[in-house]
Amino acid sequence: MENLGFLIISTFLLIFATLLPYSSASTTRRFHFNVEWKKVTRLCHTKQLLTVNGQYPGPTVAVHEGDTVEIKVTNRIAQNTTIHWHGLRQYRTGWADGPAYITQCPIRSKQSYTYRFKVEDQRGTLLWHAHHSWQRASVYGAFIIYPRQPYPFSGSHIQSEIPIILGEWWNDDVDMVEKEMMKTGAGANVSDAYTLNGLPGPLYPCSTKDTFTADVDAGKTYILRIINAALNNELFLAVANHTLTVVEVDAVYTKPVHTKAIMIAPGQTTTLLLRADQLSGGEFIIAATPYVTSVFPFNNSTAFGFLRYSGKSKPENSENTRRRRRLTAMSTVAALPNMLDTKFATKFSDSIKSLGSAKYPCKVPTKIDKRVITTISLNLQDCPPNQTCEGYAGKRFFASMNNISFIRPPISILESYYKKQSKGVFSLDFPEKPPNRFDFTGVDPVSENMNTEFGTKLFEVEFGSRLEIVFQGTSFLNIENHPLHVHGHNFFVVGRGFGNFDPEKDPKRYNLVDPPERNTFAVPTGGWAAIRINADNPGVWFIHCHLEQHTSWGLAMGFIVKDGPLPSQTLLRPPHDLPQC
Repeated sequence: MENLGFLIISTFLLIFATLLPYSSASTTRRFHFNVEWKKVTRLCHTKQLLTVNGQYPGPTVAVHEGDTVEIKVTNRIAQNTTIHWHGLRQYRTGWADGPAYITQCPIRSKQSYTYRFKVEDQRGTLLWHAHHSWQRASVYGAFIIYPRQPYPFSGSHIQSEIPIILGEWWNDDVDMVEKEMMKTGAGANVSDAYTLNGLPGPLYPCSTKDTFTADVDAGKTYILRIINAALNNELFLAVANHTLTVVEVDAVYTKPVHTKAIMIAPGQTTTLLLRADQLSGGEFIIAATPYVTSVFPFNNSTAFGFLRYSGKSKPENSENTRRRRRLTAMSTVAALPNMLDTKFATKFSDSIKSLGSAKYPCKVPTKIDKRVITTISLNLQDCPPNQTCEGYAGKRFFASMNNISFIRPPISILESYYKKQSKGVFSLDFPEKPPNRFDFTGVDPVSENMNTEFGTKLFEVEFGSRLEIVFQGTSFLNIENHPLHVHGHNFFVVGRGFGNFDPEKDPKRYNLVDPPERNTFAVPTGGWAAIRINADNPGVWFIHCHLEQHTSWGLAMGFIVKDGPLPSQTLLRPPHDLPQC
C-alpha cells in the first residue's frame, strides 16, 4: 500500500505537469505538512520513520513562478523540527528559510508554524527537507516551480516528467547515529542502502518488491527531475543504454550537455531530458552509486530501479527476461563511472554552463566589492581531560572554516540581529582570510596540529555588494569533495581548480561569461572553488557543507546582508507565529 501511495502521487504529478506546464497568472498556494512518525519496512527491517504526512519521501510541492506560498507545518512528534525550502531565495523573507537557530527557533512539539514566501524569478527543480539535527535523512521531498513561459528547450515534445529523489536508508535510528558520533568523537555509522524515491531496489535484502519503476513509451521524450537528498553521499547516476541531456541545474537553465552519467551532490538538483529511443517492451536499469573522495568508511552499494517501456514483453520469469536484465545491468555498470573517478566528476562539473540567453541572462558580477577566502577543513581535536575519545589517535573529529568550528546558538541569529540583541549570540568577526598561510592541500594529513577554535562568527556586507568567496580545501585528515550550500542567494561558480588558490593568477582565468549558477557546489577534492554573489537579499544567511556529518562537526559559517536604502530592500517584519526558543 505504501508503494501504491507513492505511485498515485507520482501519477498525479505527471498529469499535473502535462496539463499545466506553464502559467502566466500567479496565485497563493497553500499546503499543510504534518511531521509525524510512520512504521516503514525496508531491507527486512521495520522501524518508526520520521515523515511528512506519513509519506516517504514526502509530498511534492508544485507551484508556479510568481506564486505566493504558504505551508503550515505542524509538529506531531516529541522532538523539535524545522523545514528548509532548499534553493528558494526567500527574498526579504528569511524568517521562512528554515535552518534551526539560524533564521528561526525550532517548531516545538504540538505546535505549528506557517512558512510564507513568494517564488520570484525562479523556475525548475528544487527540494525541501528538515533542517534540524539529522531529520532530513527521511524528511524530504521535491519542490517544483513551473515556469510562466515555455521551456527554452524542446518543451512542446515532452511527454511527461519523472521525479527521482536519491536518498539513504538507515536500519538504525539516525538521531542516535548522530548523537553517538558527537558523544564519542568518532565518525558516524554509514547508511545501509541508497534509494530511488525511497526504494532501494533488488540488490538489497528483501527489496525486490521495493524497486522504483518508471513507465515510458518508445519514441517519446521525458523530463527527469533528479534530486540528491542523501545525507552524506555524492552520487553518480546513469540509465542503461540511454543518453541524458542536462538542461537545468538548481532551478537555473543551462546550455544542453549530453552525457551517459551525472554526478550530483547532496542538495543539488539536475533536470534531464531522456529520449526513449529503445524498442517497446524493453526494460533498462536506473542506477545510483557513490562518488567517493573520503578515507572514512562509506556505504559501498548501488541502488537499482527500472525504466520500463510499454508494449509486449516476455513473461517476467522467462529466461529472456533474466538474460535481458543481466545485459542491461552490465551496460549500466559500464555507463556508471568508477566510484573513485574524480576525472569524470571534474569533466562533468566543468561542462555545466549557464544558458546565458537574452531571456535568461547570466548576471555574474564582473567586478567585486569584497573577497573572502576561507579554508574548509576536517579537524582533529585533542581529547578533553578525563574523557575517552574514539576518533583517530584517541582524539575527536571536528570541522571548520578558517579554523572556526561553527556553534549554533541557543536562540535564532536572525531574530537576535533584527532586535539588535547580538551580545552572547553571535559576533561579526569571522576571519576573511585564513589565519595562517601554509600549503593547504599539501600538508601532512595527520602530523600537524589540527585543533580548531569554536564560535558563532559571521561577516557582514552592504546591500547590493558584489561578493566573492573562495573556498579552499585542505589535506587535513583527507582531501575530500565538499558540497557547499549558500542560503538566500544563488551564486556563480567563476573558477575552480586543484591545489592552492593563487589570488594573483587564478582570477585571470575566471569564467565571467557563462559560469554555472547554483545554490550548492562541490568544491573539488584537494582544490578550491571561487563563487560570486549579488548580495541583494537582506537578512542572515547560512553557508555550510551539505554532508550532514561535516555540518554537525562545524563546517559552516554565516553572513549578514544589511538592509538597502529603499523600503523594498529591507527585511520584512517577523511573522506573528514565529516559533520561540
